[in-house]
This record gives sequence, structure tokens and C-alpha cells, in this order.
Amino acid sequence: MAEIIDQLPREADGRKVPVIVFTKGGGQWLEAIADCGADAVGLDWTTDIGAARERVGDRVCLQGNMDPTLLNASPERIREEVGQILTSFGEGNGHVFNLGHGITPGIDPDHVAAMVDAVVELSPAYH
Repeated sequence: MAEIIDQLPREADGRKVPVIVFTKGGGQWLEAIADCGADAVGLDWTTDIGAARERVGDRVCLQGNMDPTLLNASPERIREEVGQILTSFGEGNGHVFNLGHGITPGIDPDHVAAMVDAVVELSPAYH
């Protein structure tokens, strides 16, 4: 990964181009992934984001990591999960809220909106 990242353009039109590395199931190699030269590490839903933050500190931003199957749940349950992930990451910068993998077919767009609305509503308390 480091060799690939070294060859990527890191600036375009005078702006920094961030590099995010995502390795499904990569929680056991977080320290090595965090040291590969990326700006952020995407986490799948099997890795606790709070534990990941403890392990990598502020070396990289963390992206993730809601279980995408939770988008099948009620909007109330989705909001609860968003709150749990934000609480686990804790206060401060360096978290890009996202799913811990892609959206599966058939997801109700209103449930995606419920997730986004919950992030917008709940995340300011952590920043």
C-alpha cells in the first residue's frame, strides 16, 4: 500500500488530495495501515472505532464505521447506532462518519436520510 500511495498525486489545482485506505477486515493490522502514508483509514463495521482510535491515535483520520445492514432497521435504531459510534470515537476531530462498507441494494433512501440527519444533529456535540 505504501508503494501505491507514494505514486499517487497528492495535490490537484493547488489543493491537497487526501488518500483513504480501506481494508475490509483490516482491524488486526490498524497500526501498519495507519503508517502506510494515507491520510485516513476506513474501518469496516467489525472494528470498534474507539478501540481503533486508541491504537492509532492522531496519526490518521478514521472513516466509518456503521454496519450497513443497520440501514434496514428503524430510523430510531439507526439514530441510536449513529450516537453509539460517535460516543465510541469521542470528542475531537479526525472522524469521517460513514458506513463500514457500501450500501446494499434495496435500502430505503429514507433510512439513509435518517442516518445523515442523525450525524448532522448529533455530531456537533463531539467537535
